[in-house]
Amino acid sequence: MNFNKAIVVGRLTQDPEKRTIPDSGMSVTSFSMATNSYFKNSSGENQERTEFHDIVLFGNLADVATNYLKKGSLALIEGRLQTRSWEGKDGNKRYRTEIVGERLQLGPRYSEGENYGNNKNNPSKEGGKSQGKDKEIPVIDEDDEINVEDIPF
Repeated sequence: MNFNKAIVVGRLTQDPEKRTIPDSGMSVTSFSMATNSYFKNSSGENQERTEFHDIVLFGNLADVATNYLKKGSLALIEGRLQTRSWEGKDGNKRYRTEIVGERLQLGPRYSEGENYGNNKNNPSKEGGKSQGKDKEIPVIDEDDEINVEDIPF
């Protein structure tokens, strides 16, 4: 059995960059996220380590990310790891491992009066629903504790 799953919760280090695949017209959005881990070193001192993750989203997820996320936004990405390779301008082979997103949850709003991103069609304050649409946008509450027993694996 094989299993390829990545789940990260972190903050965007840049605004999402959207482009379109020429042949199919499908939207593709890419950005980087930072996640932090905390540990004690051998001397017992608290340490923090930051990891950076390249994220790629396709289709509707790409559109949602572009419309509702910006640099500093908190988000949960669930997807799979994928490594691409290409030949660089110097003739050397280059590699990049990315998380190809399959699910996206948006983090909390910044303040009471401010919504996600800079799009004027952002979710309203009432129930996190899009204006003019019945779809609810999932939101991560920063104050919620993660219970290890709630993780499905």
